[in-house]
Amino acid sequence: PSVPRYTNRLINEKSPYLLQHAHNPVDWYPWGQEAFDKAKRENKVIFLSVGYSTCHWCHVMEEESFKSKEIGEIMNKHFVCIKVDREERPDVDRVYMTFVQVTSGGGGWPMSVWLTPDLKPFAGGTYFPPEDGFHRVGFRTVLLRIAEQWKENKDALLQSSQRILEALRLTSEIHVQGQESPPPSKEVMDTCFQQLSKSYDEEYGGFSQSPKFPTPVNLNFLFTYWALHRTTPEGARALQMALHTLKMMAHGGIHDHIGQGFHRYSTDQHWHVPHFEKMLYDQGQLAVMYSRAFQISGDEFFASVARDILLYVSRDLSDQAGGFYSAEDADSYPTTTSREKREGAFCVWTAEELQALLPDPVEGATAGTTLGHVFMQHYGVKQTGNVDPMKDPHQELKGKNVLIARCSPELTAAQFGLEPGRLDALLQECQHRLSTARAQRPRPHLDTKMLAAWNGLMISGFAQAGAALAEQGYVHRAAQAAAFLRTHLFDPASGRLLRSCYRGKDNSVEQSAVPIQGFLEDYVFVIQALFDLYEASLEQGWLEWALQLQHMQDKLFWDPKGFAYFSSEADDPSLLLRLKNDQDGAEPTANSVTVTNLLRAACYSGHMNWVEKAGQILAAFSERLQKIPISLPEMARATAIFHQTLKQVVICGDPQGEDTKEMLHCVRSVFSPNKVLMLADGDSTGFLYRQLPFLASLERKDGKATAYLCSNFTCSLPVTSAQELREMLSP
Repeated sequence: PSVPRYTNRLINEKSPYLLQHAHNPVDWYPWGQEAFDKAKRENKVIFLSVGYSTCHWCHVMEEESFKSKEIGEIMNKHFVCIKVDREERPDVDRVYMTFVQVTSGGGGWPMSVWLTPDLKPFAGGTYFPPEDGFHRVGFRTVLLRIAEQWKENKDALLQSSQRILEALRLTSEIHVQGQESPPPSKEVMDTCFQQLSKSYDEEYGGFSQSPKFPTPVNLNFLFTYWALHRTTPEGARALQMALHTLKMMAHGGIHDHIGQGFHRYSTDQHWHVPHFEKMLYDQGQLAVMYSRAFQISGDEFFASVARDILLYVSRDLSDQAGGFYSAEDADSYPTTTSREKREGAFCVWTAEELQALLPDPVEGATAGTTLGHVFMQHYGVKQTGNVDPMKDPHQELKGKNVLIARCSPELTAAQFGLEPGRLDALLQECQHRLSTARAQRPRPHLDTKMLAAWNGLMISGFAQAGAALAEQGYVHRAAQAAAFLRTHLFDPASGRLLRSCYRGKDNSVEQSAVPIQGFLEDYVFVIQALFDLYEASLEQGWLEWALQLQHMQDKLFWDPKGFAYFSSEADDPSLLLRLKNDQDGAEPTANSVTVTNLLRAACYSGHMNWVEKAGQILAAFSERLQKIPISLPEMARATAIFHQTLKQVVICGDPQGEDTKEMLHCVRSVFSPNKVLMLADGDSTGFLYRQLPFLASLERKDGKATAYLCSNFTCSLPVTSAQELREMLSP
């Protein structure tokens, strides 16, 4: 590579996204006091650009505008320019995205916002092309117009920014109304189910026409709805909607059939042509969903998809110290000599490539059949490419094929006169060869930032899959990642989590000069992960740390006046608003997950004030839960768990005993959304016995491992057979 012509101060940052912009001719600053002081001192507008390293349109805007010497000169002359990685600073992103959504009716990344020197927004948008076009004003024009306005009408802009801020403050406030109590769970659950049912795609699964997102929060809701309505037609439909969606996604092009894992979302109704980036938070949540689908259905297909996701993460998103990387990019160079990256280049195939790689004749098949014929038939490959030109506006996928399982294995086998049992082995051989060939291509950019929140979601993925599939290796990987968090993303002196760390030189783990403190979502997803890891491993140390973090979360983020938790701490003067997210999206919102966390924490500690807090969160979101619960399916699910009361499943027994292991396997193999599992091993000095004195009164019956089902620390009659226990857990 040639020596870069420009280098700005982003070269000193750790974020892969900021480093991508370190050689722009723009005088970029990171978010911080140095930039704010410069804007005030020189009385300049701040141009804030927010994105992330695997964002396709962020790359496009950089290539078109931020690498332009001419546009860079305009930016440097008139503005103080700040770059923010939204994954590092979700708090900054949320404040200004709220503004962009309210003022423009849409949002997305890259986000472009213009602020007064005291950080108040007055103009904003997302991607801008560099020059004016038929339908859009160009970035250069916008910059010059705003610079002119600031010069001529500064007072009007300042007044406007103050009015906008006051309006945002009012519209974004979420608090309890009067003496409001948690909404009734039956109405919330039924309304949410009906709203999801109306938006459900009967043919292809999912909850929209296009684009189509995985939305694990919807699937999690449907599994819980089924578990609470097993014998009703509505319960059966909820289960069918979730399982069909998961099946269609696994067959689709959104699933990487060669390299494993799932891409971000599908641009079409059929789950066929994806945006190709792969995000850690999707892998973590989908590993849980496919494990639950296996628990409920017993269908090995779902277990195999869960294993596929965890193989991808273990191989491609894992740091040698134990943490998980954030994402893989959509764009890459098609060949080692290419000058330009293309979306999906790493993942797509021409028919000629496949025929050349899979020329072997297939014994026992119709005469003339090659491996290539079988593979191409099964995965919908066409000679001219299988991508609809309407889904490929930049012609990047012309003549290429995105693999999608178009036929059932039985149908593919029948078409070539094969025994159904042989097809699996043939397809595996093809996948192995294509994986080897693909490894020769230039890989997409890897975002090696490690975030506490997303690592939490992935730990839950490994822990829950380990428990449901009885795979100790997955539980061990979850524990390794939790130990990584405790070493690299936790400050034992203050008891606080940190947001991020980074892969440094020589594969060391590095921290920013000024570490970013953890946000609400970091605490919530890590606490959830530690509870999941305790239930999978029964190591009480994880439980103890989870409860410590829950106390810290209460201290840093709880709103004692309006109830629920703020997304960020109170002591950052650069944040204009403290927000509470009110929408479950690609990830569930932190307040949704924390309701269940608090109920679990109360079961493990006996602190009933956490149950009260859970109810107060539901009360604060009551209006939204009753009107549009489809926007908060994870919180709607938690409403049912709150009203049902969590059942404590206590197994009294020797952790090494076969009878204890059988009981534990029974509990873990059943999907029961309103249970917590604990092992009473007889060690009265252990953490759990100190927290829950009632455990000392529970005994093994006839010297055998014995299960008790407890509610509010009052226990049922003891059970010593796994069959009886299964019946108790599956009403």
